Amino acid sequence: MQSANFDDNFKPKDKVVLIDSKKRIFLITLEIGGKFHSHGGVVDHDLIIGQKEGLNVSTPMGYKLICFHPTLEDIILKMPRGAQVIYPKDIGKILMAADIRPDITVVESGVGSGALSMALLRLNVKLTGYEIREDFLKIALANVESNLGKRNNYILKHRDIYEGIDEAGLDRIILDLPEPQRAVSHAKNALKCGGILLCYLPTINQVSILTEVLRNFGFDYIETTETFERTWNVTTKSVRPDHRMTAHTGFIVKARNT
Repeated sequence: MQSANFDDNFKPKDKVVLIDSKKRIFLITLEIGGKFHSHGGVVDHDLIIGQKEGLNVSTPMGYKLICFHPTLEDIILKMPRGAQVIYPKDIGKILMAADIRPDITVVESGVGSGALSMALLRLNVKLTGYEIREDFLKIALANVESNLGKRNNYILKHRDIYEGIDEAGLDRIILDLPEPQRAVSHAKNALKCGGILLCYLPTINQVSILTEVLRNFGFDYIETTETFERTWNVTTKSVRPDHRMTAHTGFIVKARNT
């Protein structure tokens, strides 16, 4: 999938998800002459190339798979990563809480593997990413370009946002950092009045420290949330919640620049 737009027919270099009868998902990139190897046998990529979404394929051993174009959620959960990615359930909340929409200017720091970057770019924001680790920066850029193609609305900077923010008049700043309070003063100067600062943090102690600093720098309408996600097993014989759920992954702190 070189861009967000594709037709139904699978082409070389397209990303495809293969789903088996137990709902296990495998993400592959199609190549002429390529092969998908699994415990159930081998599937030739050539059997998929040129066919339409929803294709059913089988290995010589009878292992059956169905083929779809991947969703962004599939890509995020299966893509190469350096840092831990933000889970899709939290990305959805972040996009809504920060009121992400086309053409606004956004700075993201703690780019990691590029999961949130891809979600932001698909909404056509003008995005600048700050990443202190060069290895993460390379992984993020490779993931973005592999799944969305090259973007002229995306700039990556190898630098420490704790040392300052180059941009001014920003609409949004999103931080996935261990000490976001160290960037609050820079965010205060870089955000326009009414702009939103949003931080993603794993522990409530970090949230408490950040909230105090936000208040000291005059941010208002500070809100902290977390999102739980539980799937359900629905059959003709029973309806019950699954035994496992994606519970706490991180706190989302949102504040307005006033």
